[in-house]
Amino acid sequence: MFRLPRCPGRYAGIPARCARAHPAAQPRARGVVAGVLALAASLALTACDSGAIGQSTPASNGQSFVSGSAGTTFYGARSGPVVPRVTGTTLTGQKLTLAQYHGHVVVMNFWGSWCTPCRAEAKALASLSHRLSPTGVRFLGVDIRDSPTNAEAFDSDFHISYPSLNDPGDVIALDFNSTVPPAGIPTTLVIGRDGRVTARVIGEVSYPGLQGLINRAMAQPS
Repeated sequence: MFRLPRCPGRYAGIPARCARAHPAAQPRARGVVAGVLALAASLALTACDSGAIGQSTPASNGQSFVSGSAGTTFYGARSGPVVPRVTGTTLTGQKLTLAQYHGHVVVMNFWGSWCTPCRAEAKALASLSHRLSPTGVRFLGVDIRDSPTNAEAFDSDFHISYPSLNDPGDVIALDFNSTVPPAGIPTTLVIGRDGRVTARVIGEVSYPGLQGLINRAMAQPS
């Protein structure tokens, strides 16, 4: 919780003594507090951090993710991190490996049904996956700290047809810790045909934004 100092001192260039001694400072101080709270709310809507994926848990054996801020990171052709080997079980109980998609541009989305920004971006992901399927682009989700029942309901609500790996203990997500750590939920990776990450988005993706990242990956030589 954000608190203003009670004792003599300075806050944003304003002597922060007693309100009684400086009544004119009150409106400005309230404005500063409002600005801080607005910024905090904006960041909270961008990624479901809330320690949700950044903290250690018993399931992660004491490991934790590298913290980060929302935004997009680009990598040049053949200079992006190589994705680790990923093997898991989908929400429907099928075995799946990321290696099956080698030679395709892949959009890998780390999400959870409990995450508000994940719900906000779901329509864009579903639409792009349907539209780009004939071009060979593959989509793969990694469902974090969730139950298959809730995750399947999420997929049904948003008409998501591509598979998601079930990752309740962050095991798959931690595989990316030394390469491109998903610092918050949602995190989306665009992977080139050669198995290297071409872009990473921490926070909610948009349809045109993600489309542009996919186009860049498809334009790179395989």
